[in-house]
This record gives sequence, structure tokens and C-alpha cells, in this order.
Amino acid sequence: MSDVPSTPSGLGPEPEDRSDGKRSGLRRSEAQDPASGPQSVPGAASGSEPEPEPSAAVVQGPGPDKVRDRIPDQERGQGQDSGRGTAPDRTEESDPGQASPGPRASATPSSQHPSGPGPQSVPGPVQVPASPWPHPAQPWPPKAAPAKSRLDAIRPGPPAPVRAATLWCALAAALLSALLLGDGLGVNLLIVAVPTALAAFFAAQAAGRRLRPWTAVWALGTLGLFAVPALRDAGWPTFLAVVSALAVGSLALHGGRSWPGVLFGSVGLFDSIRSGTAWGWRGLRERADGSRGRWGPIVRTTAVATALLVVFGALFAGADAAFADLLGELIPDVSFVDGPWRFFLFVVGLVGALAAARTAAAPLRWDRLTLHPGKARGRFEWALPLVVLNLLFAAFNTVQLAVLFGGYDKVLSETGLTYAAYARQGFWQLLWATLLTLVVIGLALRWAPRDGARDRALVRAVLGTLCVLTLVVVASALRRMDLYVDAYGLTRLRVSVAAMELWLGLVIVLIIAAGLFGGRRLPRAVAGSAAAAVLAFGLASPDALIAERNVQRYEATKKIDVDYLRDLSADAVPALDRLPEPVRSCTLQSIQTRSHEDEPWYATSWGEVRARSIFKERPAKLDRTGCPWADGLYGEERDEYDEDAEFGDGGSGDEYDPGTGMD
Repeated sequence: MSDVPSTPSGLGPEPEDRSDGKRSGLRRSEAQDPASGPQSVPGAASGSEPEPEPSAAVVQGPGPDKVRDRIPDQERGQGQDSGRGTAPDRTEESDPGQASPGPRASATPSSQHPSGPGPQSVPGPVQVPASPWPHPAQPWPPKAAPAKSRLDAIRPGPPAPVRAATLWCALAAALLSALLLGDGLGVNLLIVAVPTALAAFFAAQAAGRRLRPWTAVWALGTLGLFAVPALRDAGWPTFLAVVSALAVGSLALHGGRSWPGVLFGSVGLFDSIRSGTAWGWRGLRERADGSRGRWGPIVRTTAVATALLVVFGALFAGADAAFADLLGELIPDVSFVDGPWRFFLFVVGLVGALAAARTAAAPLRWDRLTLHPGKARGRFEWALPLVVLNLLFAAFNTVQLAVLFGGYDKVLSETGLTYAAYARQGFWQLLWATLLTLVVIGLALRWAPRDGARDRALVRAVLGTLCVLTLVVVASALRRMDLYVDAYGLTRLRVSVAAMELWLGLVIVLIIAAGLFGGRRLPRAVAGSAAAAVLAFGLASPDALIAERNVQRYEATKKIDVDYLRDLSADAVPALDRLPEPVRSCTLQSIQTRSHEDEPWYATSWGEVRARSIFKERPAKLDRTGCPWADGLYGEERDEYDEDAEFGDGGSGDEYDPGTGMD
């Protein structure tokens, strides 16, 4: 066995690696000469017993004389902590002339090993860490945070805890929905809207939101639109008003200013249906857990009050017939058969009120969605198509002015069209021209040049001219509709598209104003004009306008479309009541049949109440067989397209024009 060379203190390797080398060399010596006994190691205390060795695995190297010795588990962690981040030493070949190769010691402070001071150099294999990772505590880098999407940017933080007032208002809205909305629409929509609005107000107040001017405008518009069913009996203006009220109410809760804010904010209320229900349920559970002792008195008080009302109300109703009639009108008629329908209305009212409150507490920030403008085009590339379009509009408007001032007789004689056919042929095309012009203006603004003041002046001049010429097209379309109504009377479709054309003209005026004074308020102005148009359309009572115009036409021409007027709502009764008999009874008989006296007060409109009073004074007594239709009293009241479309009289294909015909 070869002797272990000693090294002067302070000049050799570190004691930790020397200790390993000492043990490795000691094990090799004992393995070769068992009778020699343990070998003394310099630096160890004399008379001390050999230190028990931890288990160490000997790994065979690439060659017959190459060995590697892993450090024990207790020392591996110590060595990695002290030398973390450094590469492990390579295995070193021993001299083949030596009997027993020893490990090469690494640098470690002598104070960290109990073998005592005194360096020692023992040739042999180096120590290799057992773990293949250079950083055992963190073997891989932390995951990067996922990138936020555009929807995450508009999500608000968690809403404020729901207040008790919000929960009570939501419950009131649910109960009123179940009791009142099952019999029809009328003033009951306004009644249900009041606690819903209060729930949203209390939720917004708890979240620290304050009332802004546009929020107040949207809120008042919502209540005004909900008032249309209470005033008008016609179903189609009521439908438009209710849908618009939901959109405007959603805008009041979100408070959008930009185009994305106005467009998505009008439907953003539906995003809070699921989250609003969970938010309300969580708040209810928290309050129930904190006030278990107070539920008993509330339940008992409610039960006693209900019992007293039922008992004494039944006694008073049996004692006086007038009081019984009053109770019958005030209390909703709820039966067991209507239970599923009433329960559904209860759920709808509760979920709707909680969704409104949740939106008011933490609305989506749709204004954070930005619309980036398109690539700016050159002046010539952008302006030339629009200038050509302006020239085309100018030529068309010149012809329209010539017709307006020169009269229609010359134009009709040159074209061979009848008076009504000329009016009918042009309205729909002009309506589509107006819509497409708005699309062209929007796309032109997206790719408009914007390098400086000259570009801005060019954009204003070209698009301003196009807007002014489009207003002339709108006036021409409305004039043609007026001619068409003079020839064939007013219908629901005709009054609707005329109102649509008027609103498009108003939008073009708003675009002109935005070009002169800035377009910051244009999105809200367009949305406000749409809501105002629907409100004015409902308050104007379209069915009453239709009846009034047809009555005037009958007084002038003795022509009237009785079949069409039969299908109008009760709003048309005051105008149709001026017709002479038997025409009056022929038109009002069907409306009188549809009028129900047993409808509750909250599901009856003011128009229907007025019609009932007229029928009570002058009822319609004739039926369909009593109308002198065969005598030709109402003949030639329809245009060709109306007859072909509604009665199918076998007209030729040339007479049927689905693109320009009117209902």
C-alpha cells in the first residue's frame, strides 16, 4: 500500500475533500491488506476511534483504473449550498504505477470539517454531485404570467358586497313580475322597472359611483320608453319601445362614450345574468349567516299581517259589492294553473334585477376597446372615388329639383309611368342609397389622409359635400313616399320606412355637425337620436296616424281599405269613429271584438281605455256580411302589388315586383 503524502498546512486542498480522500484511501488500504489494520491519518486526534463512515456508492469510471466516489447525502447538500452554480470537477486518472489511487481534494474551508486542520492531498477520483440539476431547489425557471386578452382589459375588479336594500328591491321586482306581467303589458312594466332601478341605484351607491349627466339622460329615456306600452295599444311600437328601453338602460348602467362603448354597452347587461345571480346568492348567504336570530320575527310578522289581510278582506268583500269589485280590480287573478308561468316570471324578474344591480356595481369598461384607424391613403387615391360619387349625386339631385319645380307631368309623359308607379319605384332605391352612403362615409373616414391641416380640410370638404347631397336624396325619398301615400293610403310598413328615412337624415345632420365641431360626442348623439326616434314613434301612435290619413283619403276619394283597417289596434278607434255608417261599423267591428273588458287595470293601455269608452257610447253593430262590399262602395282601394301579394289573384310575373312593392 502506498503511503499518503502530507501537505503543509494552508497550502493543500480543503479539509472536506481531504476527509473524503482519507476515507477512500483508508478503505482501499484495508481492502488490499486486511491484516495491516487502520492507518493513522495526519491531523486526526491520537487515540480517537475511527469515525463511522456514511454510505457512499462507488461508480466504475470509463477505464479500469478510474473510479468516482459520490459524496454522502449529509455532505452533498452542504457542498451544493456552498458551491451552487459551479460545474462539477472532472474525473482524473491515477498514475498506473501507484498501488491504490486516491481522490483529489477540492477547495473547502477547513473549519467546515471535523477532521481538523492540516491540508492533505490524496490522488484519486473527484467527487460528483448526485443530482443532475445545477439548482436542486429550483430545477426549472418560473412560468411567465399569461398575456392578458382584450376582454380581460375591460373586466372590472370584484364588485362591492351586495347591500340589504339591493336584495329587497330585487325581491320586490321579482314578486311584481310574477303578479303583474302575466296578464299583458301596460303600466305594469313601469311598476316593475321602479324597484329594478332602485336596486341598481343602491348597488352603484355602494360601489362609490356617482350620477353623471349622460347616465341621467339614459335613465330618463328608459323610463320614457317603458311608458309607451302604458299609452299605446299597438303591439309593434310596444315591442320596439321595450327592446330600446333595455338597450338604453344597459347604456345607463355602463356609461359608454366611444363607438365600442355605445354598441357593446347597449347589450352588456346580458353579461351580468350569471355573475349577478351568483353575486346576489353570495350576499344573501352572508347576511343569512350573520342574522339567524332576526329571521324568526320577520317571518312571524309577515305571516300575521297576511292572515289579517285575508280574513278581514274577505269579510269586507262579502259585506259590500262595490268594495269587492275594487279588490277584484286591484288584486291580480292568480290561479294554480298559472303557477309555472308565474314562477317563470318571478325568476325572470329576480335575475333581471340582480343583473342590473351587478352591472351598476362593476360594469364592463367597453370604452377601453379602441378602434385603430386604417392605413392612411394618399390624397389622390382617397379623394378621386369620392369626388366621382359627389358628381353622380349632384346629377341625380339636379333632375330631382327639375321635377320638383317643373312638375311631374313632363316626367311621367317621358317615362310612361303612372303617378303612383313613379312614386313607388324610387323610394326603396333612395332608402338603400342613403344607407350605403353612411357606410361609404364610415369607410372613408377610416382610410382618410391625416398628415396635417390640409388633409383635414380635404376630408371635411369632400365628405361634407357628400353629406349635403345625401340630404337632398333623403328629401326626395320622403317626397316620393308622400306621393305614394296619396295614391294608395298609409300603412304600417310605409309609416315605418318613412320614419326610418327621417332618422337617417338626422344621422347625416349629426355627421355634418361632428365634422364642424368635433366628433367626440357623435356616438352618444347617434344612440340618443335612435332612442328619441323610437320614443317619438311610439308616442305619435302610428295606428292612429294610419287611420287618420285613410279617413282623410276616404273623405276626398270615397276609397278606403276596410280589410286593412280592421287589423289596426284600439289606438285607431278615435279616428275611425268619424267615418259614416255603415263604413264605421264595418271597420270597428273587429276591433271591438278584440277589446276585452275583463283585462286588469295594470295590463290596459290608455288607448284601449279610450276605445272602450267610445264603444260604450256608440257600439259597432254590423258584421262582415252587413258591409256592402259587393256594391263597389270601397272598390279600387288597393294597388296591384297589394292585391297580388295578399289575395293571390293570379297576376302576371311582370306585375309582381318584390323589390319595390309596398305592403
